[in-house]
Amino acid sequence: MDFEPDSARKVEPLMGWTSSGDTNAQVTLRFDTKEEAVAYAEKHGIEYQVFEPRTQRRPIKAYADNFKFGRQSLWTH
Repeated sequence: MDFEPDSARKVEPLMGWTSSGDTNAQVTLRFDTKEEAVAYAEKHGIEYQVFEPRTQRRPIKAYADNFKFGRQSLWTH
């Protein structure tokens, strides 16, 4: 669970870093299941949105897989 920032970040004039007085922006809560996170938010009166993780569209391959000894697919250029 990540909290929405309450205020905009400011640029420090001396170093150029961004800063904020909002301490909730530094807090991240982790739960084992989505249901536990929803129950926690409802118990404490926190507004929430649930974002499902995106699935990968294709398998990740390394460039070296093109030259693998036991490759199954045909060689293409």
